[in-house]
Amino acid sequence: MKTTVHLLRHGEVHNPRGILYGRSPGYHLSGLGRTMAERVAERIGHRDITVIVSSPLERAQETAAPLAAARGLEVRLDERVLESSSMFEGKPFRFRRSVLRSPRMWRHMWNPFRPSWGEPYAEIVARVWPAVLDARKEAEGHEAVVVSHQLPIWITRLSAEGRSFLHDPRKRHCTLASLTSFTFEDERLVSIGYSEPAGDLIPVADRNKAFSSGGVDADQNEIGGAG
Repeated sequence: MKTTVHLLRHGEVHNPRGILYGRSPGYHLSGLGRTMAERVAERIGHRDITVIVSSPLERAQETAAPLAAARGLEVRLDERVLESSSMFEGKPFRFRRSVLRSPRMWRHMWNPFRPSWGEPYAEIVARVWPAVLDARKEAEGHEAVVVSHQLPIWITRLSAEGRSFLHDPRKRHCTLASLTSFTFEDERLVSIGYSEPAGDLIPVADRNKAFSSGGVDADQNEIGGAG
């Protein structure tokens, strides 16, 4: 029996101060982000989606809302698909530019494989993948959408594909409001797909940014999770 679980990254965030918000509450979709969420609902609202799950953060719930309305479904919140934690949370993105020049910060930067400055990649997968499997079971024979954040989605994909966690954040195939789709035959993962239902709404210069800054020209070399 075929089941597909789509990991949907939230839309653009209203963040004019350019803060690395991470798990901080109070960050909502921008006007463009709300348009992205509506576009996703328009593009996939006709599909056989029977389960919608969301990170508890506002930007994720607001992205899920139009699709849930289109499908007539309730959104189930799951803390396992939260954004990753990082020691840089709450700081302006420009703070990162001085990190490597500050000796007091070097102790946090010793291991990019883990990474040493935030939630270990292996721990991200250990919480997100079971949430994907639970959504698969709940939607068996149909489709499920899980609204999450860029780093958890990308790291989960790397794990499922058997690839190294070490990567260039600018090369993550997980832009705003994109779908990373895991298709199962019964309990066996058989394929991984990727699509951008709102891709035409994203300015070319912003497509590969790991940080959703709501129009702020954020540095793309993302250290922690902020997307």
